[in-house]
Amino acid sequence: MEQATAESYASRLTRVSSYIHDHLDEELSLDVLAGIACLSPYHWHRIYHAHFGETVAATVRRLRLQRAAAHLAHTNMPVPKVAERAGYDSQASFTRAFSAAFGLPPATYREVGSHSVFKAPSHQEVHAMYDVGITHVSPKNLIAVEHRGSYMAIGKSYDLLFTTLAQRGLIRPDLTMVGVYLDDPTSVPEAELRSHAAVAVNEPVSVDGPLFTTRIRGGDYAVLKYKGPYGDMRAAYDWLYGQWLPASGRDVADAPVFEEYLNSPRDTPPTELRTDIYLPLK
Repeated sequence: MEQATAESYASRLTRVSSYIHDHLDEELSLDVLAGIACLSPYHWHRIYHAHFGETVAATVRRLRLQRAAAHLAHTNMPVPKVAERAGYDSQASFTRAFSAAFGLPPATYREVGSHSVFKAPSHQEVHAMYDVGITHVSPKNLIAVEHRGSYMAIGKSYDLLFTTLAQRGLIRPDLTMVGVYLDDPTSVPEAELRSHAAVAVNEPVSVDGPLFTTRIRGGDYAVLKYKGPYGDMRAAYDWLYGQWLPASGRDVADAPVFEEYLNSPRDTPPTELRTDIYLPLK
């Protein structure tokens, strides 16, 4: 049995977080997750809530609904199948839960959700509606952990990042959450996608595994100020690359895209999430 140290608690909790992200299609009972955590079923749920700020049930519901929104926005999967994958026994109960989280019933969300505005025919119309500007960014120092696989599943790597930062006394109130995305999801298999779950820090910090330090290049960036669910962001990227960039008169630089997260999905409704998308320019 693991010794009850701060490091072992961190390891157990990140193990549970990773398991939840990787097994959303399975039954995630509290007893099963207690076993993954190697903690007493009587107490582990309270430990999880105290650490992550939400119950296990809220985490599972949030992640499944987030994935459901992505299915509605980017696939033709029938709504009953989306409901089933989200863990709901009936389409009616799924509709109630989805509407409460996203402000629209699933079928309506598929047609007019936040992803749909990027399909407007006129570049001028969309440019007027969305704040895209060019700004000069100073180099940023990052503390990060590696993430492999679906970009939509990077949340489990953020759980590892923040649990490790807390364990090592590196949490600061002014940390900015940053995601660095190294591969093109339209040309690289999902399982091979590489990204970094990171926080920006003012000064370089010495760290060891699983943490590492890296930097974001300084220079000009196009910044799209996005508001809405993470699952809808693919449409924003398609519009940024396919419509805004050709009309901008600028070329992209040989550097990765990064995102800054201005609030957290743990305490913010999906429709109110704010993300700045940074596209590097020559």
